[in-house]
Amino acid sequence: SPVAWSTFATGVSPAKHNIFDFLNRSLKSYVPELSSCRVRPAWRALRIGRLRIPLWRPTVQMLRKSQTFWKILGDHSIGSTILRVPITFPPEEFNGRLLSAMCTPDLRGTQGSFTLFSTRLDGCAPEGGNRCPLRRSGQHLEGSLVGPVNELVEGRSALALPFRIVPRAGGDSVTLEIAGQKHRLRRGQYSPWIRLAFRAAPGIKVRGIARFLVTETAPDLSLYVTPIQIDPEAPALPISHPSYYAAYLAKLLGSFATVGMAEDTWALNEGAIDEAAFLEQAWLILAEREAMFENALAHTRRGVVACVFDTSDRVQHMFYRQLEEGGAVIEDLYRRMDRLVGKAMEHLDGGTILMVLSDHGFCAFRRAVNLNSWLRRNGYLALAGEAEESGRNFQGVDWSRTRAYCLGLSGLYLNLRGRERHGVVAPGAEADALKRELIAKLAGLEDDERGQVAIRQVYATDKLYRGPYLDAAPDLIIGYNEGYRTSWDAAVGKVTARVIEDNPKRWSGDHSVDPVLVPGVLVSSRRLDCDAPGIEDMAPTALDLFGVTPPAWMDGKPLFGAL
Repeated sequence: SPVAWSTFATGVSPAKHNIFDFLNRSLKSYVPELSSCRVRPAWRALRIGRLRIPLWRPTVQMLRKSQTFWKILGDHSIGSTILRVPITFPPEEFNGRLLSAMCTPDLRGTQGSFTLFSTRLDGCAPEGGNRCPLRRSGQHLEGSLVGPVNELVEGRSALALPFRIVPRAGGDSVTLEIAGQKHRLRRGQYSPWIRLAFRAAPGIKVRGIARFLVTETAPDLSLYVTPIQIDPEAPALPISHPSYYAAYLAKLLGSFATVGMAEDTWALNEGAIDEAAFLEQAWLILAEREAMFENALAHTRRGVVACVFDTSDRVQHMFYRQLEEGGAVIEDLYRRMDRLVGKAMEHLDGGTILMVLSDHGFCAFRRAVNLNSWLRRNGYLALAGEAEESGRNFQGVDWSRTRAYCLGLSGLYLNLRGRERHGVVAPGAEADALKRELIAKLAGLEDDERGQVAIRQVYATDKLYRGPYLDAAPDLIIGYNEGYRTSWDAAVGKVTARVIEDNPKRWSGDHSVDPVLVPGVLVSSRRLDCDAPGIEDMAPTALDLFGVTPPAWMDGKPLFGAL
């Protein structure tokens, strides 16, 4: 998705916009890092006792390159409203309005970390960073919600908000007391967005928002808390352009989710919430997005309105298995999305074009493939000593004996001399021969337990792309077969004992496979002037519709003839 939507925005291939996956790797440490942006705290500070007073603001750097079509349109005095299009954090300055989306962090700086409090964990230390105890104190329960790291105090400990839960008569509701507020919570019903203020120093607070959900009240009490989002009315990091646009939307329409992947798929994966709670959260977020979209349509007389509704993606990820079990969740999802298209069509006139597209399709994800494990078994990756497994982030890998490694959702890299810090493969003829060897062995790789092909095709990126950022690309891209995908462990640089195993998670649908298996969809209210449109064509089409000649460096072409 980050790759495809970056191409949507810029009209160029990944080698020209520099986004190849969710994750990249440090060439010095091999540690995975976010590919789209980099947040750095202030590097100089004035120290007064334990206080650290930053002398500069933290910096947020966008790593996507090239120019977006809305920036080019803005340079020609044509405004755009861009709502939640992926890979727009931090927001760029242009003649228009933008609300950031995918890869926007939560207030803790992660890509979405929920918290589950429970009396079952009473007396225990936090488990896994997101499961914390509720302690009994007389007639009420107490807990502490961990927030962001305090950058203003030596030692950078995490800020926290204590809270109390007071059970109410009847047993199906409680009173939550937090940050000087009292909220009645009914079991199974989400709270509204609750504003939270973490005190960092005298007169300085870091503000966020979260929803709370009581998932059970007897015999134990459990409380789920969404990832703490950046408060759109007082953002700790830039999430919109102009900077006041997020606050304007919040004041007008109410608070809304701001983290990049707002639907909490990991909470459902880990059993912190059930399917009903996940769906209710998804519909709440969809309603927020619809309100923003309708507001933009109502206030746009000329220009572009682009809005991404990624609820359809998240629900299919988590409920795809139901297609084989006769479930109706995905069918209900598409009915909701069809109604939304109908609302958009009400704004059509002779001078307006509506285009509905997806950046990919979907297929099942039943079996997980750890190519790092395959590379170890076949002598391309080595671990220290006689170990058969490694930790995350390639902990335990012997780089002096490793020629290739896997990271992210589809990338395979050579340990290239002069590029990676401990590279051993010589560039040129040796690297080319190794790529050919890996392609020959991996294309058509079979799952012996199931008697099926796990990998359909392997692509050499230097045969796919041309552009100034080709060196940052994976050396090979793996085209998995339907039903298969890279394993969760391989994506974060871990070697396991098994190469292929069942995917046990609720996340049962995916699209990180051979692209010919999951083509996207494009529907237009005006007939297209081509037979095989690509997502790279959307940016030049947007320019062409307003009489702006697409730049020569764009790879895509306009989709309409003379208008």
